[in-house]
Amino acid sequence: MNSKSFKIYIVAGEASGDIHASGIIRAVKHKNKSTLFRFFGGDLMQKESETLVKHYKELAFMGLWEVVKNIRKIKNNLDFCKNDILNFKPDALILVDYPGFNLKIAKFAKKNGIKVYYYISPKVWVWKKSRINIIKKYIDKMFVIFPFEVDFYKKYNFDVLYFGNPTKEAVKEELSIIKNKNLFIEENKFDNRPIVALLPGSRIQEVKKMLPLMLKVSEKFPNYQFVVAGLSSVDKNIYQNNLKNTKIRIIFDKTFELLRFSFAAVVTSGTATLETALFNVPQVVCYKTSGLSYSVGKMIVKIDYFSLVNILSKKMVVKEFLQNKLEDSISNELELLLNDEIYREKMKNDYQKLSEMLGDCSVSEKIAEFILNEVQ
Repeated sequence: MNSKSFKIYIVAGEASGDIHASGIIRAVKHKNKSTLFRFFGGDLMQKESETLVKHYKELAFMGLWEVVKNIRKIKNNLDFCKNDILNFKPDALILVDYPGFNLKIAKFAKKNGIKVYYYISPKVWVWKKSRINIIKKYIDKMFVIFPFEVDFYKKYNFDVLYFGNPTKEAVKEELSIIKNKNLFIEENKFDNRPIVALLPGSRIQEVKKMLPLMLKVSEKFPNYQFVVAGLSSVDKNIYQNNLKNTKIRIIFDKTFELLRFSFAAVVTSGTATLETALFNVPQVVCYKTSGLSYSVGKMIVKIDYFSLVNILSKKMVVKEFLQNKLEDSISNELELLLNDEIYREKMKNDYQKLSEMLGDCSVSEKIAEFILNEVQ
């Protein structure tokens, strides 16, 4: 690869975006060490390249009411990002997911003559199909992460590229590292009961709503040890306030390691459901949002399933429970997952089919190669 120096600006506004964007930075640097990066992102991206401009924890707002409440902060972040991009003068701009923010940045960048690449398509196949017109107008190339998205965009005369799924790539990377379960248990001072992972989400609002519910469920299963997958990007007081009168353990920024050694999991809907499936861990999926966001969403979103595992599989592989009467539903399903071996194996077989459908694992490398070839 040519050693000419290039400048790439990346905007990733969430924890999952931090994971996937860090893979691209690593792959680009492997091919062209002199590439300069500047980015909105997180700790993983910063490990690969030092120029973090703004951390995603300053950007993540979820739900209608939360967005309205923080509208001034969002506008300030947008203005800052636009000015920073102009000052940096990048050869390419890579926008990772986070569509409410990133599509506005795409429009601005394109009008200023900057090449715009979008990684991880907004879920226009679920709602806000009007975004397709914005995508076609302001994005030079879209890299999608699900095979069916290629055909979806074809219907709208927009060619997108599918190089594989980054979640599968990240899970494969974790599984390639030899780790010892006994050492994991010893290091984290766990006991020998089977582990049930609690994944309450990656955003503050999700954790506030989902963690108390998950802790109530855990009280019904004394023969299992429940461990919370915490994230350092979420205020630790939120976890501690919920856990202070329980014996539930928490580990931070080790979700993959926790899933690797878990017997089952209770998971907030999102990318984590796919991660859990790729680690072959039987799971129950749940979600709760504000009453206003739920009412609006119910009117707009018309889909059969809301968890990624089921959407991709086009059938009910994992049970998913939404909004009301969650505690009993989750408890009953978890009872099955923990005690019915035939039920567990059926879910794992469906996971295997899902993994095969997602194909190759070299997505970051292929995207890096494509972008470097284009900017040269």
